[in-house]
Amino acid sequence: MSLQDKVAIITGAASGIGKDMARAFLEQGAKVAIADLNIEAATATAAAFDPTGQSAMGVAMNVTDEAQVDAGVEAVVAKFGGVDILVSNAGVQIVDPLESFRFADWKTLLAIHLDGAFLTTRACLKHMYAQGRGGSIIYMGSVHSKEASVLKAPYVTAKHGLIGLAKVVAKEGAAHGVRSNVICPGFVRTPLVEKQIPEQAAALGISEADVVKKVMLKDTVDGEFTTTDDVARTAVFLAGFPTNALTGQSIVVSHGWFMQ
Repeated sequence: MSLQDKVAIITGAASGIGKDMARAFLEQGAKVAIADLNIEAATATAAAFDPTGQSAMGVAMNVTDEAQVDAGVEAVVAKFGGVDILVSNAGVQIVDPLESFRFADWKTLLAIHLDGAFLTTRACLKHMYAQGRGGSIIYMGSVHSKEASVLKAPYVTAKHGLIGLAKVVAKEGAAHGVRSNVICPGFVRTPLVEKQIPEQAAALGISEADVVKKVMLKDTVDGEFTTTDDVARTAVFLAGFPTNALTGQSIVVSHGWFMQ
């Protein structure tokens, strides 16, 4: 299950989970495109991981922009000679009760999570099919791909949707050796989650400590956050799996928060 010389595109990879996945893929011998809305951060991250520029590159990518996604993928193919792995990781979170949720915010969140997954998948599949060496597409879902929480209507909707997309890609891609799976982490203490703690405390009328203990981690087996390393290890495993035996699946990485 080696990733040696495989070419990976990871969206939202200049920070958080995406950044640790990029590091883990590079450690396994992959060539990695760090695709991010913030091109300065993406370029700096790539340079920090690989000062030679032989194995890592930064790519400007607003995943909701069709032209920018297509151009970004083409740039990666031009530099590294193809694409073998896509990790659709870019995402945002907006919390609010459903009755007061702004339609503009709903559309923004779904566009980043679902439109972004579609556009990057389509752009990469074209090359994966033509190359004839298969590929792996990984979507960053969530425990909210399986469960629901208050204040997160569009996020839960989007994360459920990624499982449907992954299943279709698994069926369509099978003849070309392209696999598709979803990683469903529990709460990972990234800046995205840190931002939610005071927001949920205000919305629910409880302390920030209670948000962590009684909302975020209450259903785990050990009261622990999932780590970026937990997710990165899972991504490496899925990216390197050699057959269609593991495709169309969703793997929960959550310290037992959700058990299938």
